[in-house]
Amino acid sequence: MKRSAFRWVLLSVIVMAFSAASFGQIAVGISVRIGPPALPVYAQPICPGPGYLWTPGYWAWNDDGGYYWVPGTWVVAPVGMLWTPGYWGWGGGVYLWHAGYWGPHVGFYGGINYGFGFGGVGFVGGEWRGGGFYYNRSVTNVSVTNVTNVYNKTVVVNNTTVNNVSYNGGTGGIQARPTAQEQAYTNEPHTAPLAAQTQHQQMASSNRQNFASVNQGRPAIAATAKPGEFSGRSVVAARAAGAAYHPPAMSPKEARVASPAPNRPANNNANRGNNEGFRPFTPPNKSSSPSGNERSNNNANRGSNEGLRSFTPPNNNANRGNENRPNQGNQSRPQSPPHQPAPAPHQSAPHSSPPPQQHHQAPPPKEEHRGKGR
Repeated sequence: MKRSAFRWVLLSVIVMAFSAASFGQIAVGISVRIGPPALPVYAQPICPGPGYLWTPGYWAWNDDGGYYWVPGTWVVAPVGMLWTPGYWGWGGGVYLWHAGYWGPHVGFYGGINYGFGFGGVGFVGGEWRGGGFYYNRSVTNVSVTNVTNVYNKTVVVNNTTVNNVSYNGGTGGIQARPTAQEQAYTNEPHTAPLAAQTQHQQMASSNRQNFASVNQGRPAIAATAKPGEFSGRSVVAARAAGAAYHPPAMSPKEARVASPAPNRPANNNANRGNNEGFRPFTPPNKSSSPSGNERSNNNANRGSNEGLRSFTPPNNNANRGNENRPNQGNQSRPQSPPHQPAPAPHQSAPHSSPPPQQHHQAPPPKEEHRGKGR
């Protein structure tokens, strides 16, 4: 018994470590120059049993084949945790993947309408009550034969416009921004995707039928009852593509963008232009003497030639000579006697300074200029 318990503890530690490592890799984000296809239209398979939570399908990226569909599936959830789906968001001229996570509340997921309780804001497919999860049968496919913790709560759905857009921001994207509450949920402690979810995605990437270039946005395996079950009666095929599929004009390798450097996080691009993120724009400091921190922070995010740069004017005194210093000429000439009496007012003395009325007024000091941030 002790050995069995030890093995289970060891297995749990390994699974959690694997999940955390996978989450670290996914959370860095993937940047692509072309947007994902529309979400396909499909039905939700029936819930396998109590404790399972629905995780919507999504388009993932492969550097060799481009976008591929990861089927939606039911996952045994950590007790008390809810799933915030990942989403694609436009920013800085690219589409960036924001990884999903487990947490006590559902945070911002781009306003994407994944369906089945994930209508773009929050989750209305069920809720935790103590240690048990209760399902809202009005939006989830749950049988009372397999699951007894159920309730019915009507959810108002706007069916006037059918929107299957799969990304946030940019041209044609969902124009949604996180609320203050969603932002607070985002800052809560999160848990990485489970190992079953990571394996589910890896298996999806190995099936060529899941790639948009093959299925034209209508995958044959749109959803499964459990992670990794890509065959059998539990597999649900898409009824239709969410929109007409248009092949990209560039290859996957051309479309792929290197991940942002650690000192230049992707969400800094959110401050560049319209529809490019979710943080308010902070204008640069207009003071004449910016601090060193301001210059270093701006330059770190804008490149070597794009920060605010102070223009240093030339030394005016060095170029003006002695024109505004009438007595300096005699002081700098050693051949003049040090105690020679000053000449009469109308006597022209050698090496004397020009009359005061012939002096040229020194030009005013040049104002400090700054290079315009780009």
